[in-house]
Amino acid sequence: MKITVEEYGRLVGKASPHSKLLKDCLWAFLVGGGICLAGEALRKAYMAAGFVRSDAGCMTSITLIVLSAVVTALGWYQKLAAKAGAGTLVPITGFANAVVSQAIEARSEGFVTGVGAKMFQIAGPVIVYGVLASTVWGALYTFLRPFI
Repeated sequence: MKITVEEYGRLVGKASPHSKLLKDCLWAFLVGGGICLAGEALRKAYMAAGFVRSDAGCMTSITLIVLSAVVTALGWYQKLAAKAGAGTLVPITGFANAVVSQAIEARSEGFVTGVGAKMFQIAGPVIVYGVLASTVWGALYTFLRPFI
């Protein structure tokens, strides 16, 4: 059986799934923007409650981390990530999800050797390099301050 190039192209187009790129990008944008909007709303609410700007920012970060951990523990974060993709990778909530996911997977190994050790597989390098970078910055600032 011989088919023409045009017929083959039509059959391929008919059998191929349609690209969902625009829909996926829209979901990622809306979910990521929604997380950021929720963070801004939290910050404004903390400032309205009497916190100064820096304290309101800290409280917002803490709240987003706790909410992300709870949503991950309930299994909703993975469902949202399956739908929204990169939109859930907002740094603070995405990192909290990564740490809590590791801890949840390791809970069968016990609290100390499982949860306590495994959740730092991802958090460990971030903590080490964060402390190292802040120490270097503090040392440079302390020693170079008279010259600035």
